[in-house]
Amino acid sequence: MGRMSQSVPVRCPVCRREHLYAAPSYPCACGAPVAPPLDRTAAAAAVTHRAWDEEWLTLRCAACGRRAQWPRPELGCPCGTVLRVAVAEAHPDAASGPASPPVRRPAFQPVTIRTARDAVTAAALYLRWLGFRDIRRADQRPPSGTGLAARGMLAQVDPTVRPASLRDVECLWLTAMTESAGCVYFSLAGYTDDARVRADALGVPLFVLDLTGTPQPVNDHADALASPTG
Repeated sequence: MGRMSQSVPVRCPVCRREHLYAAPSYPCACGAPVAPPLDRTAAAAAVTHRAWDEEWLTLRCAACGRRAQWPRPELGCPCGTVLRVAVAEAHPDAASGPASPPVRRPAFQPVTIRTARDAVTAAALYLRWLGFRDIRRADQRPPSGTGLAARGMLAQVDPTVRPASLRDVECLWLTAMTESAGCVYFSLAGYTDDARVRADALGVPLFVLDLTGTPQPVNDHADALASPTG
């Protein structure tokens, strides 16, 4: 994940166990690491439900000034509670300085996949690495998995153990067509043979998410999308 930020003590509000936590850093498009500054004075909150808007925060890279959304820092306590760690108000979003274009695309920094949420986070980070902006949860829920939307692109993330089917690929393509957007599919379990044939015919890039969180291209359309000029 890159360079780690300074560690802060975090106490679980359920079992009262104290942990030492450092927020992971993520690579900006310019290559510089970006990490949320943690609030040492605020208590961590137990995550009891998931809301997409609450799981992301906007940070500004201190090196180039570019703004982007990154996952909010979370910590799993051995008691089973997921803790959302407080972020300081004065964060890199307040940094000044003009943005400069990156000289080259930095290496993708994956997120290890342990849960379905990790798979969605990995796909969102990969889309941002490809250059897509304003990534959010899609308005229309797909038949399976989770839908993501960015400017001009729809993505489907399927974290199940069932290979994506021909119908899954067609539904994604049809939804993208109605919104005049491109589309891309991320699957943890791969694709059926007829799904791959249909995706090739429709021009849908297919990626498989390995457990390291690195999307692997499955077809030529995915190779083209992942290439520096794609």
